[in-house]
Amino acid sequence: MFYRYFATLQDDPDGGIIVTFDDVPEAITAGETREEALSNAREALALALRGILQAGRSLPQPVSSAGVPVALDADVAAKLALISAFRDSGITKSELARQLGKSENEARRLLDPDHPSKIGPLQDALRALGMEIEVAVRRAA
Repeated sequence: MFYRYFATLQDDPDGGIIVTFDDVPEAITAGETREEALSNAREALALALRGILQAGRSLPQPVSSAGVPVALDADVAAKLALISAFRDSGITKSELARQLGKSENEARRLLDPDHPSKIGPLQDALRALGMEIEVAVRRAA
């Protein structure tokens, strides 16, 4: 799954720019400038997607292609992908820890959407679940 969603930017009548996402209506933010609005959009999108997972729902597929593309930071995308893949796998946290050669507490931290994790351990855990990360680099919007 691509962790890039398209944002709609609208002028706020009170000043600044409002940002919304058709595919993630929970993600709403604003900024005084376009740059600030898009920076805030990445954070709002990440928070909304984490909240969706914490509520036990599946992440929405990015379908909309209208607007400005907003990609999640790589570590955030990897964390969300890991949590989704783990849920789909049907294995326990203990089994994931065993496959990774780590303690169950370490596996729990990797699966905690609020715990910061480095990309390497996230990539290892995704591989253990039969997934891989593919990197793409493009010009920023």
